[in-house]
Formats: sequence, C-alpha cells, structure tokens
Amino acid sequence: MPVGTAASVKALTPEELRAVGAQIILGNTYHLYLRPGCDVIQRFSGLHRFMNWEGPILTDSGGFQVFSLAKLAKITETGVTFQSHIDGSSHLLTPEKAIEIQFGLGADIVMCLDNCISYPARREDARQALENTSHWAARCKKKWQTGDNGHHALYGIVQGGMFKDLRARSAEDLLRIGFNGYAMGGLSVGEPTEVMLEMADFTLALLPDSRPKYIMGVGTPANLIELVALGADMFDCVLPTRNARNGQLFSHDGTMNICNARFKDDTGPIDADCRCYTCRNYSRAYLRHLYLARELLSYRLNTIHNLHHFLSLMQQVRRAIIADEFEILRENFYASKKEKNA
Repeated sequence: MPVGTAASVKALTPEELRAVGAQIILGNTYHLYLRPGCDVIQRFSGLHRFMNWEGPILTDSGGFQVFSLAKLAKITETGVTFQSHIDGSSHLLTPEKAIEIQFGLGADIVMCLDNCISYPARREDARQALENTSHWAARCKKKWQTGDNGHHALYGIVQGGMFKDLRARSAEDLLRIGFNGYAMGGLSVGEPTEVMLEMADFTLALLPDSRPKYIMGVGTPANLIELVALGADMFDCVLPTRNARNGQLFSHDGTMNICNARFKDDTGPIDADCRCYTCRNYSRAYLRHLYLARELLSYRLNTIHNLHHFLSLMQQVRRAIIADEFEILRENFYASKKEKNA
C-alpha cells in the first residue's frame, strides 16, 4: 500500500497512482484528525471524495504517530493524552475516539489503537504495551460493532516487542476478541533485519490463514519477498516514496543514487527492464539534472518509478503464488541480484 499519510501520496495524483498499479492506499488518523480535521473531511462524506480516490483506503489508528511525533504523550488505560506536534494543542485519543475518527474518514479497513514502543525495549515496557493494546482492542471492537460494520473491516494489531512469549500472548488476546484481519506492529523500528524476520516468522504462524496478515511499516523489496515466504499478505511503507524524494531509486540491479556524477551523461533509463512512465520517457542524466536543480518534477518522476517498481514486484508475487511458482520467483530474485552485482 502506498502511504498517503495526509490524504495524499506525496507528488502523485490519484490517476498516476492507478497508472502505477496501486489498488489500495493508506491514510493516517493522527495527521488527518489534526489537519484538516474530521469536520472538513466529513463535508465530503469521507476521504474518497475528499482526495478523489475511488479505491479502498486503510487508515492507521494513529498509535505510532502519537508515539513518534506527539509532544508530551501520556499513556493510561483510558487512552493517550498528547500535544499536537503542529500547534501544541492538547488531545485525548481513546480507542473509541480512534474508531469514530476512522469511521468519519470513511476508511474501508480500520485499525485498532495500539500502544507502540521503541527498540530496544525493556520486557516490562513491552508487557505493559501489549496489555494496553489488548484492552484497547476489545474496546475498539465494541465501538466498531455499534457502527456500520458492514462497510468497515476492523484489524487488530499484535504487539509485544521482541519477546516471543509476549507476542504469543498478544496474538492469543486478539484471536479471542476476533477481527477481520491481523496486523503486526512494532517491527522495522530499528531492530536488525534478522530479528524482524524471526519475530515475523514466529508471530505469523500464530495467526489464522483465513484472515489477512498485515506487516506494518515494512519494507525493502527483499523484506517483502521474505515476509511473503513467511505468510504475510499486506504491507505499507514510506520507503519507495520518501527515498524517491531523496534521490534513491530502486531497480532490478539494486538501488542507485541519482545524484551520482556517473549519471551526468547517461542516456539510459533508470531500469532497462522497467515499463513505468518515467523509464519510458526520461534518461538518468535528465533525472539527475532535475534532482540537483531541486525541480519539483524530480519528486514526481522518481516517485512514479519507485512505486511502479514495488507494485510490479507484488504483482509478480501474486501471479507466482497463483501458479504455485513463488519459490522459483524468490530464487530468481536473488539470482538476478548476484548476477548483476558480480
């Protein structure tokens, strides 16, 4: 899912998102609640009309943003009291409030409010966070049941830090409550890749195959391949869009920094195997020039390419799974990297 935190996938129009293969995008409760505010969005009956996006939208509950952005956040059993990072105003985000906001945003997939923690975290902090997350999940489910639950799917979020027994407790709590889908939070927050994959492998096996399994905030193309192999179904990450704006582009050869001097006279596309709009029409030399000149078109063309790269990879993954050829795709993915880097 491309990340459209503030009702916009940065630099692209909805038409361009559809052209690169996006089927669903992500918005964020925390950001949209603070700006432009729910009253504005509800004038348009939700995000779809507000941002002119006809496809599905998943909204993050805001738990991670309260943890990472808000000033003076205080967590209690009731919820999270925090000061806005925009103007310092004080707010209380409860599980019920998080669901109300997401209903108002018109999200197709609604996330429970969870208690995020940093890495590394003490066991006691991880335990308290999972207890808050489980308690809040039950309240979110109750609030969701009073709304239009025929339209909004509700996902619970597994927490527990990097402790397997706590992850197991969290998953057990959520399964007892019952959700349309299950997400794993608290990964890709600074831990080594091997630890992230170990936690994902352990936790994904605890969740039912009959429900979508969503890894939040991940990751690189290699991360996606490995997590699909472990049983994950859904992903979001700012990596392709943020890195595009910073001049890092993804290709079948690996990553490249378009500002490098070796691209000054390069007449070729970013990726000869790519059929995105950018690669069909523009050279590395031109893209380098745009980036160094800080032209706004640089962000747009780079983002088109990176999102196309990620989304086409996932299209290939889906086709391979259907054809029972995923392991072949996985082997070819790494073989091509080794061959081109040899």
